[in-house]
Amino acid sequence: MKFGVVVFPGSNCDDDMMNALGTVMQQETVKLWHKDRDLSGFDTSDCIVLPGGFSYGDYLRAGAIARFSPIMKAVVEFANAGGYVWGVCNGFQILCEAGLLPGVLLRNANQKFISKNIFLKVQTNNSPITATIHPEKVLKIPIAHAEGRYFADEDVLTELQANDQILFRYCDENGKAVVEANPNGATLNIAGICNRARNVFGMMPHPERASELALGNTDGKLLFESLLQTARVTAV
Repeated sequence: MKFGVVVFPGSNCDDDMMNALGTVMQQETVKLWHKDRDLSGFDTSDCIVLPGGFSYGDYLRAGAIARFSPIMKAVVEFANAGGYVWGVCNGFQILCEAGLLPGVLLRNANQKFISKNIFLKVQTNNSPITATIHPEKVLKIPIAHAEGRYFADEDVLTELQANDQILFRYCDENGKAVVEANPNGATLNIAGICNRARNVFGMMPHPERASELALGNTDGKLLFESLLQTARVTAV
């Protein structure tokens, strides 16, 4: 599987993602500049990753300017053709701004930047990045954001739940999605979702920062492993 990691002005997690995918997972991984317009080197069994950071300094809303970078037209076309697209933190914000995922990411409820380890509960195995992870499994993965509060109107929330599109919820270490375990005030404790076609994923926590023993945590590696195993099966 080939991965393309998009770099926007202000991206700061691109090298972390390159390390997780290229070094830890030993996959072919290349950087893509935001002014690139061509993804012809990728097919729909590959994955384009929008990493975390502060694209364009988070002016206006986080992701609102990056959404208009030249490469995003190609990313949208790639996703619509069935290719995998994965947005982490700022990447999740960009996917929502681009309309590839429903809802928005608002300022954290406490109006502060939050950087810490949190617990996530896997909600479904009906997605490539969670397919091999038992539903209800609790993962410890770090967050680092100021605009991570997921919000959507009632119709969208109803659809997300009906279509099993909620991938992760914030929870405590025992897997309970309680208010106290919600770091940013996200609606329904939502930490990650996918689109209806299940090939576009967005999440605020950073799995690339929990992917090897040197970081003291490998819970995030489970998501990369799941995508690779699922993609192989699909390809066959």
